[in-house]
Amino acid sequence: MIVVTTPTGQIGREVLDRLLALRLDAGGGAPAAGGANGATGIRVIVRDPARLPARVRENVEVVQGSHADPGALKEACQGADRMFWLVPPTPWVPSVAGHFRDFTEPLREVTGAAGVRRIVGVSTLGRGTAKNAGIISASLAMDEAIAEMDVHYRALCAPFLRENLLGQAALIRDAGLVALPGNGVLRTCATSDIAATAVRLLRDDSWTGFEDVPLAGPDDLSPEDMARIVAEVLGRPVRLQPVDGARYRAMLLGAGASEDWARGARDMMTALNEQGFYGAAQPATPDTTPTGFRQWCEEVLKPAVLG
Repeated sequence: MIVVTTPTGQIGREVLDRLLALRLDAGGGAPAAGGANGATGIRVIVRDPARLPARVRENVEVVQGSHADPGALKEACQGADRMFWLVPPTPWVPSVAGHFRDFTEPLREVTGAAGVRRIVGVSTLGRGTAKNAGIISASLAMDEAIAEMDVHYRALCAPFLRENLLGQAALIRDAGLVALPGNGVLRTCATSDIAATAVRLLRDDSWTGFEDVPLAGPDDLSPEDMARIVAEVLGRPVRLQPVDGARYRAMLLGAGASEDWARGARDMMTALNEQGFYGAAQPATPDTTPTGFRQWCEEVLKPAVLG
């Protein structure tokens, strides 16, 4: 049995879709809990089950609640041996460190006793190099807390997520601007490649211990290069709007983020710009993240911007 957290989120939804497709192919529509005909059972934990598509609700077990709630998490983990784990970004929470702790402590309390042996979690590049990096530092601290548990853990270490640009669709379309951090090469990846790696690991019972899994896309592109590619794909002028920590903090506060979350985001952006741990020093990993930036722009960004 595999437990999937954040099944309505950007990455969790794709992990669930891929697992469900594989289960249905293997089991011919067998009940979610059974694993009949070689299928693997899937259970999701979700605050609002109504947000799940009907085809999903019909083919998985659903536990209503938050995976920060020990009771709901315990119910979701009963009889499960594997878990996809992601702490959802929640900009209005009063404390960045407290937010990650509020999710990680129930995980530490519940998981081992419930029988979960393997966890695949979404984290970030920067271990050993990111210093005072706000949200990134909190995510890396989460990994270290999970590593102390009696479970096997793979941390999916992503750089800048291209899907962050989807929130800029109006800015790109109306102002011809794309806002990006960094100097020099900026490593990026697509959430589809993160999900594919997560599913591969969730279906593999041969790995043990704690390891990072870097997920850096195949491109050696600067923010300026990326803006140029966006312009070429869209067939209209687009130029770079560099993002520093102060600008990012102001943007988030204007969008309703808490002061501490905005501060953590500022520190993250400042660290990205000054420490370069999403840069060229991190090798690309094309075997696990094959989707190129131009391909992603054509398949994902262009429809979002131009409709």
